[in-house]
Amino acid sequence: MALPLLPGVSRDRNIGEEKFHKSQHWGFCNNVAMLVDENKPGVGGKPLPGQKLTPKYSVFPEGMGSDAPAWVAFDKQVLSFDAYFDEEVPDKNQELYRIRHCKIYFYLEDDTIQVIEPQVKNSGIPQGTIVRRHRIPLPPPYENQFYTIDHFNINIEVTFYARKYKITDCDRFTKNFLRKMGVRLNPPASRPDDPYTQERQKILDSMTPFRPYERIDTLKQFLEHDGHVLRFFCVWNDPESMFHDPRELVLHYYLSDDTIDIREIVPVNSGRDAIPLFLRRDKLPKHAPVGLYQPGTITDRTVLNVLGNSAGNKGRYILDNRKTGAVHQEFYKDSDLKIGAVINVWGRKIILCDCDEFTKEYYRTKYGIEDFTPVPYKVPPPPKPEKTFPPYNGFGSEEDSLCSCMGLILKPPAKDFKKFMEKDRIGMESNILRFLAKLITDSPIDKDRKLIISYFLSDDTISVFEHAQRNSGILGGKFLERGRIKKPGQELFKSEPSEYFKAQDLFVGARVCFHGHNFLLVDADEYTLNYMEKHANEFSVADVGVILKKLKGITEPRSREIRQLFAATDPDHNKVIEYDAFRNLIVSITDGAFSDHEMMTLGRYYGVKDEYEMDVHYLLAVAQEQLKKNRFENFEQLTAVLLYNDREKSGVLPHEMCRTICKSFKLPLAHDDLQALLTIHKEQCHKPTTE
Repeated sequence: MALPLLPGVSRDRNIGEEKFHKSQHWGFCNNVAMLVDENKPGVGGKPLPGQKLTPKYSVFPEGMGSDAPAWVAFDKQVLSFDAYFDEEVPDKNQELYRIRHCKIYFYLEDDTIQVIEPQVKNSGIPQGTIVRRHRIPLPPPYENQFYTIDHFNINIEVTFYARKYKITDCDRFTKNFLRKMGVRLNPPASRPDDPYTQERQKILDSMTPFRPYERIDTLKQFLEHDGHVLRFFCVWNDPESMFHDPRELVLHYYLSDDTIDIREIVPVNSGRDAIPLFLRRDKLPKHAPVGLYQPGTITDRTVLNVLGNSAGNKGRYILDNRKTGAVHQEFYKDSDLKIGAVINVWGRKIILCDCDEFTKEYYRTKYGIEDFTPVPYKVPPPPKPEKTFPPYNGFGSEEDSLCSCMGLILKPPAKDFKKFMEKDRIGMESNILRFLAKLITDSPIDKDRKLIISYFLSDDTISVFEHAQRNSGILGGKFLERGRIKKPGQELFKSEPSEYFKAQDLFVGARVCFHGHNFLLVDADEYTLNYMEKHANEFSVADVGVILKKLKGITEPRSREIRQLFAATDPDHNKVIEYDAFRNLIVSITDGAFSDHEMMTLGRYYGVKDEYEMDVHYLLAVAQEQLKKNRFENFEQLTAVLLYNDREKSGVLPHEMCRTICKSFKLPLAHDDLQALLTIHKEQCHKPTTE
């Protein structure tokens, strides 16, 4: 007799069969019928036509990052999520459910997951690792697959082994990583508090102990001021010494436990033995007693025996908050120490004369003291006699001879290594100033000789190279070996150091004399002109402000006449003249008061620059490539700062302000690229709009 199946059993069975047939189907292998999985690939592991295989691990976009495997590229990189789950409590009336907060860690190298619950004091629950690190399968009916990075986001629920975890938030690294993966992050969710924990906290806050209890907490003071020491410079006039000379001391006050130690500064050849400590580190009493207290007399607490010896020699002790019969002793605190105060160190009167900068800042912040005038206690030392050096004797260089007068052990002259590192060749920055020069001579043969003078900024040396000319009869090449060159007209044998040619002495139009050869600097290369204009504070001939001020003082009385001269030079009225005409006008107006370099600076400053069209798309592509290579991710903070500085909500900020903000974030862009992008944006903002 066949029994009818229960409705529930029949339903479950049908559901199970449906899932079974969805995932697998019948096939034949060697004329044998067998079950074949849909995800089973073809020969060689390649998918069959129309078959889409589900990835078993997280899939990352191609073309980003390195080609290293995941266990190398994502080593020690973990995504951290804040989550909680509800747990039923059926055995207690005080609470029906419990909120437990936890951390979900997703390891990118192998897609493993770990769930950890932080320890809560007196919770009574075994806490720590809830789910050990391993790959977690998806809930049914997809238990043959595992969790990947695509299953995680903020404000969603995930199920690990039939327990639902609500993800509320994640850390900054996780947000940046998910954004790079193309995940649109949900807004963070609020994390609920456990009601039973809040109720217990209210009960604990309202409880008062029945027995008198006094808590002495020194840990807080230690943690806040560990390693913080106040230092005072003191003096003690020892009346028992033979010569009554003052003794210099250094007092250290330790803020972590209010203890003091004193060390003595023993001068050289004083005849005193050097002792490690003048006073051992301990609390220093203000009034030293005649006799020392016995051990146990001074205690932090007072204990009372309530029952005495009547209960079978078994006393009951409690703390006495009133401290009946306690011996009170005052110790020096930080408020008692100040410059000019006299403290009693076991009968010795010590004067506090000065303190260090940390001590001054401490008293300025805590007590508002501003007067830190030191107490003079040292006799001013006698003035040191001025050193006089013998004149140069002609052997070696002047610096080498001067070093032989500094000490018995001969040392080579010290070089400016910092200047050498800053001004040495760096990439395309040669840090060499090159000028074209001619010889100042009456010889017709030497008049046409062209020489190149190179000034090396790293060590202030000069070299001269002669350009070879055909059929001149003079061999080109090195004219003067590289080295420092003295200015002419100085005495050879003298005690003072000689003056050498500096970079400021070389400019277009200058006349210099190198070892008896007179040169006229007639031109300079583009790098030299740009360098001098960039460092205009060092080169006055390249400072436009100084030149204009000088020109204004000369031309102010003849301003109308000068306007007429410039107008006559521009007959076409296009407001542009040639440089040669401009130079001749400046020479005639100033009567030769301006050098050629100053006129070149004016011409370069007011010259019409060739305009060229910049490719906006190319600049944006270069900027994005640089940002991606340097892994710049502070876009949110940069946007927030830009919006904060836009007080008028106009959507436009000044050019210099944008440049300063980008520099403060250390934007990994070249100076020229950033300047070009800001210039294009400025032009587009000011461009008139037409309908």
